[in-house]
Amino acid sequence: MGIVVPTMKASVFEVLLVLLLTGIYSNKGMAKKTKKPKFAVPQINCDVKAGKIINSEFMVKCPAGCQDPKYHVFGTDVYASYSSVCGAAVHSGVLDNSGGKILVRKVAGQSGYRGSYAHGVKSLSLPRWRESFIILESKPQKGVTYPSTLTYSSSKTPAGKAGEATKAYENPSVTGTTTQPVTLTQTLAISVAEAVYRVTSKPFTASVTSSSRPQPMGRRSQDMGETDLWKPGPVLLDSGSVPEEEFNTQSSELVPQGDPNCRVDLSFLIDGSANIGKRRFQIQKQFLADVVQALDVGPDGPLMGVVQYGDNPATQFNLKTHTNSQDLKTAIEKITQRGGLSNAGRAISFVTKNFFSKANGNRGSAPNVAVVMVDGWPTDKVEEVSRVARESGINVFFITVEGAAEREKHYVTEPNFASKAVCRTNGFYTFNVQSWLSLHKTVKPLVKRICDTDRLACSKTCLNSADIGFVIDGSSSVGTSNFRTVLQFVANLSKEFEISDTDTRIGAVQYTYEQRLEFGFDSYNSKNDILSAIKRVGYWSGGTSTGAAIQYALEQLFKKSKPNKRKIMILITDGRSYDDVRIPAMAAYQKGVITYAVGVAWAAQDELEVIATHPARDHSFFVDEFDNLYKFIPRIVKNICTEFNSQPRN
Repeated sequence: MGIVVPTMKASVFEVLLVLLLTGIYSNKGMAKKTKKPKFAVPQINCDVKAGKIINSEFMVKCPAGCQDPKYHVFGTDVYASYSSVCGAAVHSGVLDNSGGKILVRKVAGQSGYRGSYAHGVKSLSLPRWRESFIILESKPQKGVTYPSTLTYSSSKTPAGKAGEATKAYENPSVTGTTTQPVTLTQTLAISVAEAVYRVTSKPFTASVTSSSRPQPMGRRSQDMGETDLWKPGPVLLDSGSVPEEEFNTQSSELVPQGDPNCRVDLSFLIDGSANIGKRRFQIQKQFLADVVQALDVGPDGPLMGVVQYGDNPATQFNLKTHTNSQDLKTAIEKITQRGGLSNAGRAISFVTKNFFSKANGNRGSAPNVAVVMVDGWPTDKVEEVSRVARESGINVFFITVEGAAEREKHYVTEPNFASKAVCRTNGFYTFNVQSWLSLHKTVKPLVKRICDTDRLACSKTCLNSADIGFVIDGSSSVGTSNFRTVLQFVANLSKEFEISDTDTRIGAVQYTYEQRLEFGFDSYNSKNDILSAIKRVGYWSGGTSTGAAIQYALEQLFKKSKPNKRKIMILITDGRSYDDVRIPAMAAYQKGVITYAVGVAWAAQDELEVIATHPARDHSFFVDEFDNLYKFIPRIVKNICTEFNSQPRN
């Protein structure tokens, strides 16, 4: 028996070799007869992002209408893979809005993408992204085979043709290859080889086909043992790729960095009081999770933290604790109810003082938003603490669920608390929800408003965050006609600012030898009322005691300025002062008042520089004629804003 077994093995090997040689010869013959299939360019929709397509280089056909702004594009010439492929093609000028064929090539991620407007498409800027692509005209390179079907990073195929399945594609790095049919002889040879493997003590290491099996990208061939070559698996469909189901292909679209169109720092204040109950508290948490999912949280987009309040507030997690939506949703699910009273006012004060700090992840360059959720009504007052929050640059939103019934209103600590807490009473910052079961309907409108950074008017800016006091020279040398010109200058300068009780406020003092408060910061809270008040100021006439006027303005005007408001004094004079201006100017500086000195005609420039805040070149101005005062308005506004923007936002 010891002699017979080797003979049987040899016979099997001989049969195998004959079959292999026959199969190879037969396959070569068929290959000669096989015609190269006609290449069909895949079609995609306008909303397909480059990052969703795994192929590194491919041709596609875009439909008409991709110029629409809803198909977002990021970058110029080189585009972030978060962009619409076809939208980028129109922006680059390779296509027009009627569509057509393009060639797309993936390239490395960029440290920044510059937005621009071109060919009817507005592309947006982006700080960074991990993958990019470029658009080329549809001229295929010689010797390169492009995929006729695309591989997407999910099972859903967003192709333009209905029913088109996602398939493995020909590897574009392998040139000159065509799909070969799997012959019966090849299949038989593989089966026989597997049978030989099972009856021999060593694996058969000779190659079964004329070319070695390609390795999936990202795997090292040395990690595969010899026996792995013979493990049963799917048959190769072509010589350049492996079916997607054979291994997990990593998507070329990396983890999103957040929606750059919604770059806000957000604090959710949730009601954890005892009266809300466990069921409603769970609904509240689900609402938060739905908001997080809709926001697309990330370092380049919105960041979010949560504060829970009862008797006292506590931070559940801050802005930098979780930087993606999935981690945030997991953290929200773990929140447990605190109990106690519903002290929303105390929670707002806590957020103003503690939450939006650099240490807690506040970015400074993003608007600050606080969304306060209340079951019924708060057990403390919210108006004053909300005002302080708004003046600290926080946009306060209120969501009240199941408000007080008529018979319960006498229990409410502060009637109309929601309207008093927000900066606008037009309904933009408030949501009154009738039932906890309908709270989910608020998700989309809330997210839309939070992300509408152009309408977040309660954030501090250079135009809405100051108390501006005008100190106007009414001396005899000015004259009635020139005094009206000065008042027009004051009115036109005031128009540049956002005026309300919670935005910029305007006050005015007129002086000669004496001083007179024309109106204070709290006298008028609308732009029209301010302009009317300026128009009504009467010309006084007299001497020029500028030093005394500055001191008077500090005591009678700026002493009543609100906390967290920038204090700006704009002094207009046409001559040298009869008294000393140095000590009052120093007092203004010590009280934090920024002084702009505007001189006309006979005003002394050296005195203007003493009055003005340092550096004098940015805060003192001189003009020969009253009629030329208007020329200073853009420069003064620009300097105010430059100075504001150079300081920390919060």
